[in-house]
Amino acid sequence: MALLNIRNLTVKFATATGSFTAVDGIDVHVDRGEVLAIVGESGSGKSVSMLAVMGLLPDTATITADEMTYDGRDISNLSGAERRRLIGREITMIFQEPIASLNPAFTVGFQIEEVLRLNLGLGRKAAQARALDLFRAVGIPEPEVKIRSYPHQLSGGQCQRVMIAMAIASNPRLLIADEPTTALDVTIQKQILDLLMKLQEDYGMALILITHDMGVVAETADRVVVQYRGKKMEEADVLSLFEAPQHPYTRALLSALPENATGDRLPTVSDFFQREGT
Repeated sequence: MALLNIRNLTVKFATATGSFTAVDGIDVHVDRGEVLAIVGESGSGKSVSMLAVMGLLPDTATITADEMTYDGRDISNLSGAERRRLIGREITMIFQEPIASLNPAFTVGFQIEEVLRLNLGLGRKAAQARALDLFRAVGIPEPEVKIRSYPHQLSGGQCQRVMIAMAIASNPRLLIADEPTTALDVTIQKQILDLLMKLQEDYGMALILITHDMGVVAETADRVVVQYRGKKMEEADVLSLFEAPQHPYTRALLSALPENATGDRLPTVSDFFQREGT
């Protein structure tokens, strides 16, 4: 049985000009200890589908699904109290912009200790000790000093490590990472990805990695879901996807990788469709 199973998920937003469908009948599942990559260009519904699972979409969103279960339990109609007991404990999420996700008015140490007190019921001293252990686990240098810092006093990479520390604080069974390296430079991106994969292995978590980077997919994923315009185009294990992509859109994404460039310009997805006449 899959840890998370979603069948026929649809998300619509009410707008001034009518209803807009952001996610259109998507099926997604992830098994225990598996790394699932959800890949596609901006606007393909990757983040929205996972925010629907987390219950973090605004009131303008209408969410329907034939099935939405976690560990065999229906999570589509949880009460607020039930959702709080699940989200942040067993299911956690890392967001795209780490600095925007942290409160500038409080130290990063206070923020992670608050997570530990609320989710695990730790006392002040126990939370402080656990926070330091987490800072060490995610490779933050001088943790005794950095834990007293405010977000603006840390680099983007350090803020992302703080967010990862918060996400793994309660030993979740499922971690959703939404473009966790987008705002970081290339060197730091590699460090963050390596850290996520190490933690996923150490903690035995299932990991859903939302990305538009096919290189990241090749390095990290067991299985891949390709989305486009709110729909699922293809699903395959990572080796099959790269060796024999079945859908034209997947082939277009792979053709747009920098290593496939010819001449003096990078290829695009549009180039592929023009070349294929599709």
